[in-house]
Amino acid sequence: MSETPTIFALSSGAPPAGVGVIRVSGPRAGAALEALAGRVPPARRASLAKLRDTAGALLDEALVLWFPGPNTATGEDLAEFHCHGGRAVIAAVEGALGALAGLRRAEPGEFTRRAFANGRIDLAEAEGLADLLSAETELARAAALANLGGALSRQVEGWREQVLGLSAEVEGVLDFSDEEDSADLPECFTWNISALAGEIREWLARPRSERLGEGYRVVLAGPPNAGKSTLFNALIESEAAITSPIAGTTRDVIERSVAIGGVPFTFVDTAGLRAVEGGAEADQIEAIGIARAEAELVRADLVLWLGPEGEGPQGAWEIAAQADRAGFVPKAGARFTLSAATGEGTAALKNALAQTARDGLPKPGEASLNARQHTRLSEAGEALEAALRLSDPLLVAEELRRARLAFDRLIGRATTEDMLDTLFGRFCIGK
Repeated sequence: MSETPTIFALSSGAPPAGVGVIRVSGPRAGAALEALAGRVPPARRASLAKLRDTAGALLDEALVLWFPGPNTATGEDLAEFHCHGGRAVIAAVEGALGALAGLRRAEPGEFTRRAFANGRIDLAEAEGLADLLSAETELARAAALANLGGALSRQVEGWREQVLGLSAEVEGVLDFSDEEDSADLPECFTWNISALAGEIREWLARPRSERLGEGYRVVLAGPPNAGKSTLFNALIESEAAITSPIAGTTRDVIERSVAIGGVPFTFVDTAGLRAVEGGAEADQIEAIGIARAEAELVRADLVLWLGPEGEGPQGAWEIAAQADRAGFVPKAGARFTLSAATGEGTAALKNALAQTARDGLPKPGEASLNARQHTRLSEAGEALEAALRLSDPLLVAEELRRARLAFDRLIGRATTEDMLDTLFGRFCIGK
């Protein structure tokens, strides 16, 4: 069989930088150290070395590290070159590595894929790493760390062990089914399946991890000149929307993603909602904007209603805006009275939004499910629910097998190459 290729890539930030870390993983990692540094240093100890190419030309003076497998990040022999972070230095060292036999540049996610293939991490942990690399808020970071740390994997392994125990009980009954004194499933068997299915239902009801990337969606709605765009700019702390006393200034949906108190939000400014008669081209454009605004109301996690009291969608927060203006009419049931122009009340609104969003997003440090994981866990739950409705031990055993297969797919014991290609393609080259 041919030898597994040894891969290399820059695993630190793009140059120029103070230090550039070039990682090498595979059976020829030690040979790469020997070729460039002239020796293989003691394992897991940083050592200073002069790096030279195959012609003996000096490339850099760098720290080198040697990590013999299999107890490494990838499960393979692994070497690191901690070089000076200039573009020319990095290019020269990578060029020297590429000239060595058996070495090639890594593809996106290839280091992590090897860690998965060699049993260093499972699929849920790999997805946690991908989420951590793309995390932009504190909530996203905490949730990704929980999955990367194996919180979800341990939970799934626990469920799988319970299903294995239940399967063993069913197999015992099937083994004695032809005996004169055939055995029956114990009375607690149904209770145990029911409890497990209930626990999975609770997990499926949790907010999904994608919400952390998309953010809590807040739509500002109301008639023209209600102060939506001014409040929108105040919430995102940017002049993204044009504000004007002219009715209908906002003709289309404008959205921006920001974080408030470490919580991700997507704020949406919409066209003023009012009846528009057909005819003029300008009116037709405004009508399209209003239709889009109405569609945003359906997508919203929360609507801030700046229009006449009681006329907003169900569940919307009543906002009495433009409190600084002459002729301001307060709302009896206003959740917040504010002036985005002067800043009055906006801080309190932001705090309330952050608290509400935290309740609708995965909890800090709590493992959460992405779309793929949710689908697999749903399959396991459906199999357990089906087992509850059956009395034939043979059919029950088949549903329990289906549940185990779903758990295996969730953590990567049973998966497809296409799915792996898609997952690891999310990573950067150095991961």
